Amino acid sequence: MRFPLSLSVAIGAAALLGAPAHALDAAAAVELAKASGCYSCHANAEKVVGPAFATIAERYAGDKDAAATLAQSIQNGSKGKYGRIPMPPHASLSPSDLKLLSAWVLTIKP
Repeated sequence: MRFPLSLSVAIGAAALLGAPAHALDAAAAVELAKASGCYSCHANAEKVVGPAFATIAERYAGDKDAAATLAQSIQNGSKGKYGRIPMPPHASLSPSDLKLLSAWVLTIKP
């Protein structure tokens, strides 16, 4: 069966518009967080050594630069943002891994 070109274009456009261009792969982010040792110091909803991911997401809510700021903190480490214990740098993470982790952390709700 052949579809008119306009119908084919409309179906294709609808499919593309229905899916976000930068859909977050939460399962991949969780696996990356586990493999990178994030869960050694953080948990989703409660403070461990470092703050809960939900606390971090809440602090950055509404900040248009949040993902970039958080990615930089993950890569370079930080000190004094959530207490006296510093976060070690994770300099070996790729830019795409940093982007995935920071975007994922910002989605976590308490």
